Amino acid sequence: MPYRSTSSAIDAPVSILLVTSRETKRWVLPKGNVVKGLSPHASAAHEAEEEAGVIGAICPAPVGMYRYRKRRRNGASLMLEVDVFPLAVTTELDEWDEQDQRDRQWFSLTQAAEAVDEPELRALIRNFRASEASAILGSGISAHARRLKRGFGMFHWFQALLPKQSNFFALFEAHAETLTAGSDALARLLQGGAGMDDHIREIIEREHEADNIIREVLQSVRRTFLTPFDRSAIISLISSMDDAIDQMQQTAGAIELYEVKEFDQDMRDMAAIIVEAARVLAEALPLLRDISANAGRLHELTERLVKMEGQADQIHAAGLKALFKAHGESNTLRFIVSREIYSHLEKVVDRFEDVANEIDGLVIDHA
Repeated sequence: MPYRSTSSAIDAPVSILLVTSRETKRWVLPKGNVVKGLSPHASAAHEAEEEAGVIGAICPAPVGMYRYRKRRRNGASLMLEVDVFPLAVTTELDEWDEQDQRDRQWFSLTQAAEAVDEPELRALIRNFRASEASAILGSGISAHARRLKRGFGMFHWFQALLPKQSNFFALFEAHAETLTAGSDALARLLQGGAGMDDHIREIIEREHEADNIIREVLQSVRRTFLTPFDRSAIISLISSMDDAIDQMQQTAGAIELYEVKEFDQDMRDMAAIIVEAARVLAEALPLLRDISANAGRLHELTERLVKMEGQADQIHAAGLKALFKAHGESNTLRFIVSREIYSHLEKVVDRFEDVANEIDGLVIDHA
């Protein structure tokens, strides 16, 4: 599922790239069979480049699957299952293998869901950013009225009347923007090639922006009489988010210090998981404005973050094993340097899991 955002803003609209099938010319995701010698997600990236002419960071953890019937040339109509991997597009090629056989077009989430035929795929696309509707981000009087009308308990009546002396939610979401931008820069950095210095610089700048935000949060906690959550919960949430961007900066610092120019595919896969984790977190944080109404979706998002952390652990272990076999004895220095980069990447993903745990705690306390 190739996607892009217009910016790193927390509420930036997400677009999905669809291509036409070769025979029926209906709108579909780029897809194909697993390529021999490639993992499923790497095969999906290969198909996206071949059919749609896009390159980017593809997350090894699928967002879901759908089924459809494919008619064979012999007349048989067989049910196939398709795993869908999110691909954060970084490069859109002017020329690609199947450009004369297919059309490609960017759609909004709603448009993309309406354009495809498969009901399960339509649901996957809509669920990719289920909270994109602006109504979920709002906190106006009408939203308060709807909450009260639904008959919430006494706590929610009281919480709705609290004076909003500091907008902690806006600060959470601003920090999430630095995580989204930083993860995108990290993925571009691990692609190597020209411009690596610029990507390192951007990560460092994003980390500085995050530092300013966390200072504002800590100052607001001290000067605000009534806070939306317990003070310790606010500090724990923003601190775990800040730890994630700090680890991104440390990853970039190690790459710069050791002048690393080439990266293993497993490193790129971990970076792609980080990009997807930041995207998921960017959807989750605005939902904290109304935890009770959004508890179910928050649970879905934090569950995905935890699953991605487990996937990253597997990639980390496999990458270290391959690294040791290739360079453990012949090039010890390269093994040590690459192991440090793997360690930093793993810690970034671990910090996202910490954020997921903090959000789960808030849901338990307030939903």
